[in-house]
Amino acid sequence: MPDSTRDSDQILGAAKSSLITQQQGGTHRPADSIGKGSAAAKRKNWINRAKYFAGAVLTILVTASIAGIVLNGIGFTGVMMVALAVMAAAFVFTNFPKIKTPKRADLKLGNPQQMVARTELWLEAQRPHLPAPAAAILDKLGTQLDALGAQLQTIDANHSAMSEVRELVGEYIPETIENYRKIPEHLRSEQHAGGTADERLTTSLTKLSGEVDRVTRRLAEGALDDLAVKSRYLDYRYGGDELLADLTGDPADTGVPLPDLSAALKPEKQPR
Repeated sequence: MPDSTRDSDQILGAAKSSLITQQQGGTHRPADSIGKGSAAAKRKNWINRAKYFAGAVLTILVTASIAGIVLNGIGFTGVMMVALAVMAAAFVFTNFPKIKTPKRADLKLGNPQQMVARTELWLEAQRPHLPAPAAAILDKLGTQLDALGAQLQTIDANHSAMSEVRELVGEYIPETIENYRKIPEHLRSEQHAGGTADERLTTSLTKLSGEVDRVTRRLAEGALDDLAVKSRYLDYRYGGDELLADLTGDPADTGVPLPDLSAALKPEKQPR
Protein backbone atom coordinates (compact mmCIF):
# COMPACT_ATOMS: atom_id res chain seq x y z
CA MET A 1 0.00 0.00 0.00
CA PRO A 2 1.57 3.32 -1.07
CA ASP A 3 2.35 5.94 1.57
CA SER A 4 -0.38 8.60 1.56
CA THR A 5 1.17 10.74 4.31
CA ARG A 6 2.44 13.33 1.85
CA ASP A 7 -0.97 13.52 0.16
CA SER A 8 -2.66 14.02 3.53
CA ASP A 9 -0.19 16.79 4.44
CA GLN A 10 -0.95 18.59 1.19
CA ILE A 11 -4.68 18.30 1.77
CA LEU A 12 -4.42 19.58 5.35
CA GLY A 13 -2.14 22.41 4.21
CA ALA A 14 -4.63 23.56 1.59
CA ALA A 15 -7.49 23.34 4.08
CA LYS A 16 -5.58 25.31 6.71
CA SER A 17 -4.67 28.04 4.22
CA SER A 18 -8.28 28.40 3.08
CA LEU A 19 -9.56 28.43 6.66
CA ILE A 20 -7.18 31.24 7.60
CA THR A 21 -8.38 33.25 4.61
CA GLN A 22 -11.97 32.59 5.64
CA GLN A 23 -11.38 33.68 9.25
CA GLN A 24 -9.73 36.90 8.08
CA GLY A 25 -12.79 37.87 6.07
CA GLY A 26 -12.08 36.07 2.80
CA THR A 27 -11.15 37.75 -0.42
CA HIS A 28 -14.01 40.26 -0.09
CA ARG A 29 -14.01 42.26 3.15
CA PRO A 30 -17.27 43.86 4.26
CA ALA A 31 -17.53 47.63 4.39
CA ASP A 32 -16.71 49.35 7.68
CA SER A 33 -19.59 49.28 10.13
CA ILE A 34 -21.07 52.54 11.36
CA GLY A 35 -21.87 51.13 14.79
CA LYS A 36 -21.48 48.24 17.19
CA GLY A 37 -24.92 46.82 16.40
CA SER A 38 -24.25 46.30 12.70
CA ALA A 39 -20.71 45.12 13.44
CA ALA A 40 -22.06 42.44 15.80
CA ALA A 41 -24.55 41.26 13.15
CA LYS A 42 -21.77 40.99 10.57
CA ARG A 43 -19.49 39.21 13.00
CA LYS A 44 -22.20 36.64 13.73
CA ASN A 45 -22.66 36.11 10.00
CA TRP A 46 -18.92 35.51 9.48
CA ILE A 47 -18.86 33.06 12.38
CA ASN A 48 -21.68 31.10 10.76
CA ARG A 49 -19.80 31.11 7.45
CA ALA A 50 -16.67 29.81 9.15
CA LYS A 51 -18.69 27.00 10.75
CA TYR A 52 -20.18 26.02 7.41
CA PHE A 53 -16.75 26.10 5.78
CA ALA A 54 -15.21 23.99 8.54
CA GLY A 55 -18.02 21.45 8.16
CA ALA A 56 -17.49 21.35 4.39
CA VAL A 57 -13.72 20.83 4.77
CA LEU A 58 -14.29 18.05 7.31
CA THR A 59 -16.69 16.34 4.92
CA ILE A 60 -14.19 16.63 2.05
CA LEU A 61 -11.34 15.20 4.13
CA VAL A 62 -13.43 12.30 5.44
CA THR A 63 -14.58 11.51 1.91
CA ALA A 64 -11.00 11.65 0.62
CA SER A 65 -9.80 9.39 3.44
CA ILE A 66 -12.48 6.80 2.74
CA ALA A 67 -11.70 6.93 -0.96
CA GLY A 68 -7.98 6.48 -0.19
CA ILE A 69 -8.68 3.37 1.88
CA VAL A 70 -11.02 1.87 -0.67
CA LEU A 71 -8.87 2.69 -3.71
CA ASN A 72 -5.54 2.07 -1.99
CA GLY A 73 -4.58 5.79 -2.27
CA ILE A 74 -6.05 8.71 -4.17
CA GLY A 75 -2.90 9.72 -6.02
CA PHE A 76 -2.00 13.12 -7.42
CA THR A 77 -5.32 13.51 -9.23
CA GLY A 78 -7.22 12.85 -6.02
CA VAL A 79 -5.12 15.39 -4.12
CA MET A 80 -5.83 18.02 -6.77
CA MET A 81 -9.55 17.27 -6.65
CA VAL A 82 -9.56 17.61 -2.87
CA ALA A 83 -7.66 20.90 -3.07
CA LEU A 84 -10.10 22.23 -5.68
CA ALA A 85 -13.04 21.14 -3.52
CA VAL A 86 -11.60 22.98 -0.50
CA MET A 87 -11.04 26.13 -2.57
CA ALA A 88 -14.57 25.90 -3.96
CA ALA A 89 -15.94 25.62 -0.43
CA ALA A 90 -13.87 28.63 0.63
CA PHE A 91 -15.23 30.68 -2.28
CA VAL A 92 -18.84 29.72 -1.58
CA PHE A 93 -18.78 30.37 2.15
CA THR A 94 -16.78 33.58 1.74
CA ASN A 95 -19.70 35.04 -0.16
CA PHE A 96 -22.69 33.18 1.26
CA PRO A 97 -24.89 33.42 3.20
CA LYS A 98 -25.12 37.18 2.88
CA ILE A 99 -26.60 39.56 5.41
CA LYS A 100 -29.98 40.72 4.21
CA THR A 101 -30.65 44.45 4.32
CA PRO A 102 -33.57 44.95 6.74
CA LYS A 103 -36.81 46.29 5.33
CA ARG A 104 -37.81 49.76 6.39
CA ALA A 105 -41.01 48.46 8.01
CA ASP A 106 -38.91 46.24 10.31
CA LEU A 107 -36.59 48.96 11.61
CA LYS A 108 -38.72 49.91 14.59
CA LEU A 109 -39.56 46.35 15.62
CA GLY A 110 -37.94 44.17 18.28
CA ASN A 111 -36.00 45.07 21.40
CA PRO A 112 -33.64 48.09 21.48
CA GLN A 113 -30.60 46.00 20.52
CA GLN A 114 -32.36 44.53 17.48
CA MET A 115 -33.79 47.91 16.48
CA VAL A 116 -30.38 49.57 16.60
CA ALA A 117 -28.68 46.75 14.66
CA ARG A 118 -31.35 46.76 11.93
CA THR A 119 -31.23 50.54 11.56
CA GLU A 120 -27.44 50.59 11.32
CA LEU A 121 -27.46 47.85 8.67
CA TRP A 122 -30.12 49.73 6.72
CA LEU A 123 -28.18 53.00 6.92
CA GLU A 124 -25.00 51.26 5.74
CA ALA A 125 -26.87 50.03 2.66
CA GLN A 126 -27.93 53.62 1.89
CA ARG A 127 -24.51 55.19 2.49
CA PRO A 128 -23.05 54.57 -1.04
CA HIS A 129 -26.01 56.44 -2.57
CA LEU A 130 -25.62 59.60 -0.48
CA PRO A 131 -23.35 62.65 -0.92
CA ALA A 132 -20.14 62.69 1.12
CA PRO A 133 -21.34 65.17 3.81
CA ALA A 134 -24.48 63.10 4.43
CA ALA A 135 -22.51 59.85 4.51
CA ALA A 136 -20.24 61.35 7.19
CA ILE A 137 -23.32 62.13 9.30
CA LEU A 138 -24.43 58.50 9.01
CA ASP A 139 -21.10 57.44 10.53
CA LYS A 140 -21.82 59.77 13.46
CA LEU A 141 -25.38 58.47 13.71
CA GLY A 142 -24.05 54.93 14.11
CA THR A 143 -22.15 55.89 17.27
CA GLN A 144 -25.15 57.82 18.58
CA LEU A 145 -27.50 54.90 17.96
CA ASP A 146 -25.18 52.64 19.95
CA ALA A 147 -25.37 55.02 22.92
CA LEU A 148 -29.14 55.39 22.52
CA GLY A 149 -29.62 51.63 22.41
CA ALA A 150 -27.63 51.22 25.62
CA GLN A 151 -29.88 53.75 27.37
CA LEU A 152 -33.07 52.11 26.08
CA GLN A 153 -32.04 48.81 27.67
CA THR A 154 -32.24 50.45 31.09
CA ILE A 155 -35.86 51.64 30.79
CA ASP A 156 -39.20 49.84 30.69
CA ALA A 157 -40.53 48.75 27.29
CA ASN A 158 -43.72 50.78 27.96
CA HIS A 159 -41.81 53.98 28.74
CA SER A 160 -43.07 57.00 26.81
CA ALA A 161 -39.61 57.60 25.38
CA MET A 162 -39.62 54.20 23.69
CA SER A 163 -42.38 55.15 21.23
CA GLU A 164 -40.64 58.46 20.55
CA VAL A 165 -37.39 56.67 19.74
CA ARG A 166 -39.12 54.12 17.49
CA GLU A 167 -40.73 56.97 15.56
CA LEU A 168 -37.46 58.87 15.28
CA VAL A 169 -35.30 55.90 14.33
CA GLY A 170 -37.83 53.83 12.40
CA GLU A 171 -39.66 56.56 10.52
CA TYR A 172 -38.10 60.01 10.35
CA ILE A 173 -34.52 58.98 9.55
CA PRO A 174 -35.34 56.40 6.84
CA GLU A 175 -38.12 58.56 5.39
CA THR A 176 -35.72 61.48 4.94
CA ILE A 177 -33.22 59.29 3.07
CA GLU A 178 -35.87 57.60 0.93
CA ASN A 179 -37.35 60.96 -0.11
CA TYR A 180 -33.86 62.03 -1.22
CA ARG A 181 -33.25 58.85 -3.20
CA LYS A 182 -36.52 59.33 -5.12
CA ILE A 183 -34.99 62.42 -6.75
CA PRO A 184 -33.12 61.69 -10.01
CA GLU A 185 -29.35 61.96 -9.57
CA HIS A 186 -28.91 64.76 -12.13
CA LEU A 187 -31.40 66.94 -10.22
CA ARG A 188 -29.97 66.50 -6.73
CA SER A 189 -27.34 69.20 -7.14
CA GLU A 190 -29.64 71.75 -8.83
CA GLN A 191 -31.02 74.73 -6.95
CA HIS A 192 -34.69 74.46 -6.07
CA ALA A 193 -36.62 76.70 -3.69
CA GLY A 194 -33.47 78.13 -2.18
CA GLY A 195 -31.30 75.04 -1.91
CA THR A 196 -30.23 71.76 -3.47
CA ALA A 197 -31.44 68.30 -2.52
CA ASP A 198 -27.92 67.42 -1.34
CA GLU A 199 -27.86 70.41 1.00
CA ARG A 200 -31.34 69.73 2.35
CA LEU A 201 -30.50 66.09 3.03
CA THR A 202 -27.36 67.06 4.95
CA THR A 203 -29.25 69.68 6.96
CA SER A 204 -32.08 67.28 7.80
CA LEU A 205 -29.72 64.49 8.88
CA THR A 206 -27.80 66.97 11.04
CA LYS A 207 -31.03 67.90 12.83
CA LEU A 208 -31.99 64.26 13.28
CA SER A 209 -28.53 63.50 14.65
CA GLY A 210 -28.97 66.30 17.17
CA GLU A 211 -32.36 64.92 18.17
CA VAL A 212 -30.91 61.44 18.76
CA ASP A 213 -28.25 63.00 20.98
CA ARG A 214 -30.89 65.02 22.87
CA VAL A 215 -33.01 61.95 23.58
CA THR A 216 -29.95 60.01 24.76
CA ARG A 217 -28.95 62.80 27.14
CA ARG A 218 -32.48 63.05 28.50
CA LEU A 219 -32.59 59.32 29.21
CA ALA A 220 -29.19 59.53 30.90
CA GLU A 221 -30.20 62.39 33.23
CA GLY A 222 -31.59 60.00 35.82
CA ALA A 223 -28.34 58.03 36.00
CA LEU A 224 -26.32 61.26 36.18
CA ASP A 225 -28.49 62.56 39.02
CA ASP A 226 -28.21 59.27 40.91
CA LEU A 227 -24.42 59.36 40.60
CA ALA A 228 -24.28 62.97 41.85
CA VAL A 229 -26.47 62.15 44.86
CA LYS A 230 -24.41 59.07 45.66
CA SER A 231 -21.20 61.08 45.43
CA ARG A 232 -22.51 63.72 47.85
CA TYR A 233 -23.65 61.01 50.27
CA LEU A 234 -20.21 59.38 50.22
CA ASP A 235 -18.57 62.74 50.90
CA TYR A 236 -20.88 63.21 53.86
CA ARG A 237 -20.59 59.62 55.11
CA TYR A 238 -16.87 59.08 54.75
CA GLY A 239 -15.57 62.62 54.53
CA GLY A 240 -14.10 64.64 51.74
CA ASP A 241 -10.58 65.88 51.22
CA GLU A 242 -10.95 68.78 53.69
CA LEU A 243 -12.19 66.49 56.46
CA LEU A 244 -9.36 64.03 55.89
CA ALA A 245 -6.86 66.89 56.02
CA ASP A 246 -8.30 67.99 59.36
CA LEU A 247 -8.03 64.49 60.80
CA THR A 248 -4.42 63.97 59.70
CA GLY A 249 -3.08 67.51 60.04
CA ASP A 250 -1.28 69.44 62.86
CA PRO A 251 -3.50 70.13 65.89
CA ALA A 252 -2.18 73.69 65.82
CA ASP A 253 -3.97 74.13 62.51
CA THR A 254 -7.39 73.34 63.97
CA GLY A 255 -7.93 76.97 64.98
CA VAL A 256 -8.11 76.24 68.78
CA PRO A 257 -5.28 78.02 70.72
CA LEU A 258 -3.51 75.87 73.30
CA PRO A 259 -2.27 77.37 76.59
CA ASP A 260 1.50 77.71 77.18
CA LEU A 261 2.24 75.38 80.10
CA SER A 262 6.02 75.60 79.92
CA ALA A 263 6.21 78.37 82.51
CA ALA A 264 4.02 76.51 84.99
CA LEU A 265 6.03 73.32 84.67
CA LYS A 266 9.43 75.07 85.09
CA PRO A 267 10.80 74.43 88.69
CA GLU A 268 11.21 77.48 90.87
CA LYS A 269 14.70 78.46 92.17
CA GLN A 270 15.22 78.15 95.98
CA PRO A 271 16.57 81.34 97.69
CA ARG A 272 20.01 81.05 99.28
